Amino acid sequence: MNLSLKNIKFMKQMMMRKVVYSLIPLVLAGIYFFGWRVLALLIVVNFFGCATEWVFVRKTTKKITEAVFVTNVLFTLTLPPSTPYWIAIIGIIFGVLFGKMVFGGFGKNPFNPALVGRAFIYVNFPEFLTLHWTKPVGGLLGGFTSYLGENIDAVTQSTPMLIFRASGDQLPLTKLLFGNIGGSIGETSAILIILAAIYLIYTKTAAKETIFSVITGFLVMSGVFYIAGFEQVLNPIYGLFAGGLLFGAVFMATDPISSPKTFEARIVYGLLIGAITVIIRSFALFAGGIMFAILIGNTFAPIMDEAVKSIKNSRKAKEVKNG
Repeated sequence: MNLSLKNIKFMKQMMMRKVVYSLIPLVLAGIYFFGWRVLALLIVVNFFGCATEWVFVRKTTKKITEAVFVTNVLFTLTLPPSTPYWIAIIGIIFGVLFGKMVFGGFGKNPFNPALVGRAFIYVNFPEFLTLHWTKPVGGLLGGFTSYLGENIDAVTQSTPMLIFRASGDQLPLTKLLFGNIGGSIGETSAILIILAAIYLIYTKTAAKETIFSVITGFLVMSGVFYIAGFEQVLNPIYGLFAGGLLFGAVFMATDPISSPKTFEARIVYGLLIGAITVIIRSFALFAGGIMFAILIGNTFAPIMDEAVKSIKNSRKAKEVKNG
C-alpha cells in the first residue's frame, strides 16, 4: 500500500467545506476549554478517516470526498477530550467503513457515518465515553497553555446530564451557553452552535426545517412529561442546552445524505428525533439520547420520503380524475 501525497486526490465539495468552516469555532473552543489534546485527537482521527476511504477508492476513478473531513471533525467533537487515541481510531475506521463505504461510498449511506462510529465505541467501550471527563481549563488563555485539563472523578461534577441524573442538580444556564462545563468536545457551547446554525441556514447548507422540527419535537415531548410531573425529565429549556441536543440537531440530523429529501418528511423526521431523544434521555440507560434518536430517524428517512411522494401522487391522480 503506497499512501503517498501524490496518490491522494480529493473531490471538491463546496457544501461540505461550509460545514467544516462552521465547525472551526467549535474546534478552537474545544482547545480553549480542554487543551491541545483536542487538536491532536482531531489530527489522528482525520488521518485514519481519510486513509480508510482512500483504501476503497485508490484503485478506482473515484476520489476521496471532502465529506470525510466533515465526518472526521464531527466524530471528534462528539468525544470526551481524554478519549484514548486507539479508541478514536477504531471508532472513525468503523464509522467510515460500515457507515459509508460498504454501502457504496458518498451519497449512498443510509446512516450518518460519524454517529455510526460513535455508537460503536459507545457500546463497546462505554467506560471511556461515560465516566472519563475533563474539567475545563481556567485562566485567560485556557487550554491554549495546556495539553489537557484535569480529569473529573466525581459524577456530580461531570456533564450536565450526568449531574442531573446523579443528584437532580442543574448548572447555571450561563455555563451551558458559553461552554465552561465538562462534556464532549463540541457539545459544550450552545452559543457557538447557534451561530453555526445561523451560518449554515443562511448559506443554505443545512435544512432549517429539520433543525427547528428537532427542537420543536424535543420541547413539546419534554414539556408534556415535565408538566405531567415526571421527575426524571429535565426542564425543557435546560434540556435544550444540555446533552448535545443542539449539536445533534444542527450538524447530525441535517446530514443531506441520511436525512429525508422532501420538505414534509424532514418535518416528521425532526419531530421524531426530538421526541425519541426525550424518551431515551429520561427512561433509558443512556444520558445522551440524541445519538440513537438520529440513527433511528435515519432508518425511517427513506420510508418517510416514499410516503410523502405516494401521498402527493395520490392527490394529483385524484385531481386529474376529478378535473
